[in-house]
Amino acid sequence: MSPQKVTLIDLPKIVDPRGNLTVAEQLRNVPFSIARVYWTYDIPSGERRGGHAHRTCQEVIIAVSGSFDVEVFDGLERRTFHLNHPYQGLYVGTNVWRTLEDFSSGAVCLVLASELFDEDEYIYEYDEFLTITAHG
Repeated sequence: MSPQKVTLIDLPKIVDPRGNLTVAEQLRNVPFSIARVYWTYDIPSGERRGGHAHRTCQEVIIAVSGSFDVEVFDGLERRTFHLNHPYQGLYVGTNVWRTLEDFSSGAVCLVLASELFDEDEYIYEYDEFLTITAHG
């Protein structure tokens, strides 16, 4: 899978005996301007999130607490990333199908997005995604 489509990003980890600090800065360690930030939490055992791709939105997905798996598919290659460090994010580019699963108890998933929410920008139908990636 091309690093332009999906790659792990190490965010700065500032170690301090009073507690660690991590920073995400747009166009510095996040490769886009951040237009939206959202997070999911209290995810019931066995549930999945995601199950879509984006036409124009890029995202960085971070496990700020706990852990979960992110399965990504760009139309050619399928990979699974286990996220469990709050100082590491998974960059997911456009036209990449993503599914988040296997959330630990208390997991919090933070997402930095390049676009404001737009329902029409999402690709929810897997067959449509396959058609787009086959011709894109």
